Amino acid sequence: MIIFKSINKLNKKVNFKANIGFVPTMGSLHKGHISLVKNCQKSCDKTLVSIFVNPSQFNRKIDYKKYPRTLNKDIKILRKLKVDYVLLPNIKEIYTRNTPRKININKKYKVLCGKYRPGHFEGVLAVINKFLKSLKVKKIFLGEKDFQQYFLIKNFIKKRFKTKVILCKTIRMNSSLPYSSRNKLLNKKNIKIAQKFTKKVIGIFKNIKKNIKNIYLLQSIKNNNNIKIEYLELRNKNDLSTSFTKKNIKLFLCFYIKNVRLIDNF
Repeated sequence: MIIFKSINKLNKKVNFKANIGFVPTMGSLHKGHISLVKNCQKSCDKTLVSIFVNPSQFNRKIDYKKYPRTLNKDIKILRKLKVDYVLLPNIKEIYTRNTPRKININKKYKVLCGKYRPGHFEGVLAVINKFLKSLKVKKIFLGEKDFQQYFLIKNFIKKRFKTKVILCKTIRMNSSLPYSSRNKLLNKKNIKIAQKFTKKVIGIFKNIKKNIKNIYLLQSIKNNNNIKIEYLELRNKNDLSTSFTKKNIKLFLCFYIKNVRLIDNF
């Protein structure tokens, strides 16, 4: 495994004519990230993983500072996985004078996290734009847990780059709560509460998928002493609109537990 702290140095050493897959991360790696890496390794000759906590996608400086950072542990995980290349760029290299910190998105997509985290996806697209302009990778691997992010990145890339976007399924704890770097901010008790809540939502959505008339069941999912719901919305997975059918329906969820914000979709 070769570690690069500079995009320029990586470009000098790596032959991008090869079938190279890219897994962009913000570190604090977990089983979800490991699944992305393994998917990449199955379909590509070489695998490149980046670790960069992107400041432009955080709404508040405090959230950026609090974001869990476990670089030494992350490197050990990537070595064990036999990843070919790891990129650890710094902020100055990513955001030069000519690099925008935000890229606008269409108003119709400012829903869900786009509504409650204004500027978040604009920051995500800015860093993806920088990476793909600099790294001529064949494929980029993204997790379904962040479906809205995947949707926006896919649409953005389609118009500008030849890179193929690969969606990888959500990896869950005991078929309930998805693995997330933010889970590390919760204790075992709150993890169990979040798991139980997620299982309830999954069960209700299964009933809705069987018969769309069961939408009324969503009304039984309410805030409680431990869980504060930010949004719980049914949308069309193909365009994020509220016009959906049984075939394209998707349930999007965001909730807080002990001030930790978690997202999911089913």
